[in-house]
Amino acid sequence: MESSTKSKYNLKEALKKDVVRFAVVILAAFVMAVNINSFVHAGGLYPGGATGLTIIIQRIALKFFYITIPFTPINVILNAIPVYIGFRFIGKRFTLFSMIMVIANGLFVDLLPSYAFTNDELLAAVFGGLLNAIAITMCLNVDATSGGTDFISIFLSQKKGIDAFPYILAGNTVILTIAGLLFGWDKALYSMIFQFVTTTALHTLYRTYQQKTLFIITDVPDQVCSLIYDTCGHGATLIDGEGSFAHKNKKIVYSIVSASDTRKLIPKIKELDPGAFINSVRTEEITGNFYMRPRD
Repeated sequence: MESSTKSKYNLKEALKKDVVRFAVVILAAFVMAVNINSFVHAGGLYPGGATGLTIIIQRIALKFFYITIPFTPINVILNAIPVYIGFRFIGKRFTLFSMIMVIANGLFVDLLPSYAFTNDELLAAVFGGLLNAIAITMCLNVDATSGGTDFISIFLSQKKGIDAFPYILAGNTVILTIAGLLFGWDKALYSMIFQFVTTTALHTLYRTYQQKTLFIITDVPDQVCSLIYDTCGHGATLIDGEGSFAHKNKKIVYSIVSASDTRKLIPKIKELDPGAFINSVRTEEITGNFYMRPRD
């Protein structure tokens, strides 16, 4: 009886989580579509990845062949390989919600009217890049992506331990080069500002793939180690230390956790041991096994 009640509770919680996840993905798709139909179109900009390539194809068809092609079918086709990578290597539910994002975004772009908040290309690049980062962060926070290179980036970072930035940068450079040759280098240069703002804002807003090294001096090291494992799924190392003033023996807990986990972990440590001394240091590179939570 107890097991059945627990199962129903877990099912209810999972359903509630999926409803919230779906709502956030739809809202993110709407925000990204508004951004494309306003700042991106007003500035003649080219976002990175599949979205930027889709816009280039649309503008090539219109300029050279006088054909207006909808956004949705092109973007869906360009996402075919990334979606396969997502299903195969990252997670089925993660990929499903990402597909919802891609399709909903495309439909919103095709259905919503274009509106220019500003005709200043620099303002369009800055605020468009910021709005783009907000939409992407909304997706990532509920375990989904906006499609395209996001799939590849997560696959390389999570499954292969490879920094995906050089590959994504190379792909975006190709897109901007094509845009510059066909539509003018000023648009390509403003698009670089758009992508820089997006990357910078995203780095600030989303911290799951950043790591922090924690040095914790505490009187309850075993309990702190258990807390780290229960909260983050990461282990810890105990180091013997001695205070230079009172010459008392102390244990130092050393652990590396995701930067996003420190927000909830550090208050829990202080609650467990109010006298704990915690030094949080940004980690630039890790060699070896580092646990990442599965996406599904």
